[in-house]
Amino acid sequence: MWEYLIHGEPTPRLRPFLEGVGKALEAQGFRHNPESEAPNLVLNAITPENPKPYRRRAQATFVASVLELPEFPQDPLRELYPYLVRALSNVLLAYVPGQGVKFLTLELGHYGEPEGEGFYERVAARLRPIACSRLVINNVFEPDLEPELWQGDELTESMYRAGKKLKEWDLLPAPFPIEEILSPEDLRHVKRLYGIGGLSYGNLSVRKDEKRFWMSASGVDKANLREIGRDILMVKDYDPKRNAILLSVPPHVEPRRVSVDAIEHWMIYREHPEVGAILHVHAWMEGVPATAFNYPCGTYELAQAVAEKVRQAPDPARAVVGLKNHGLTITGRSLDEILERIEGKLIRTVPMA
Repeated sequence: MWEYLIHGEPTPRLRPFLEGVGKALEAQGFRHNPESEAPNLVLNAITPENPKPYRRRAQATFVASVLELPEFPQDPLRELYPYLVRALSNVLLAYVPGQGVKFLTLELGHYGEPEGEGFYERVAARLRPIACSRLVINNVFEPDLEPELWQGDELTESMYRAGKKLKEWDLLPAPFPIEEILSPEDLRHVKRLYGIGGLSYGNLSVRKDEKRFWMSASGVDKANLREIGRDILMVKDYDPKRNAILLSVPPHVEPRRVSVDAIEHWMIYREHPEVGAILHVHAWMEGVPATAFNYPCGTYELAQAVAEKVRQAPDPARAVVGLKNHGLTITGRSLDEILERIEGKLIRTVPMA
């Protein structure tokens, strides 16, 4: 049984919204347990003056912070994203009574549900995939990378070139300065709970051999991928018992964490030996098949959904998959080949629905 609770002090007009969404969640298989120490979902009521976070005790708890506004802002990303981060949320719901709600995700997704028939049910249906997802973001670092790879190889050089090209195409949004938004205490909490050093967008990887692949680190400048163990890491496996990504690193380096999408890349590489590289960007292409739900980054469910679309592609080694309200995952024989295929075809604005 999935559990949820309501946290914070809702405004008088926010309370009936939260109660309505709660009843809709219960109709979709959730149980309201205000005493739960590890709920699947927390509806966290915040205000612009006090975006107080809910302190999770487990990675499995997803937090939807809910904010009442008099009207929707002109630029929701710019104006609402700081509240999402300050409240340590997975998703932010901005509710305007009489109009509806807008969702904002860590991955820069933003979409809405208008008030009207089935409003609470529609909002709950948007939240359910988030709350029922399983994060795969733990890293296990093993200092066993071969010395001849400590400075990288021709594959990591191709990642450096690809990052530079993406920068030229203006496809690498500036990393979000969470250290300027969060207090030192909250920043430590985020790093401890989610293992992120920052919020940057997009990632890339290249197959090394049958089982291993190089992948960009989390929260780094993708236009300057140089240092092994810090900017680029060697992913060697996924351990389902520990629900963790296993990484080989040089013994003398204090490693950064790998991109949260490592589980997705691992799944694709293991199933399709012909795939030599994978690129993920926050952009779009016309006519691409897309995942049905907006699963959070770093979840097993998102990885499965993308892997299924790759499996269905006419040529899995040259697939382009849309991630709903998020971006694209593109497979290829190499990063150079991927960039040749997509040059001039990308739409910088991801459609939101």
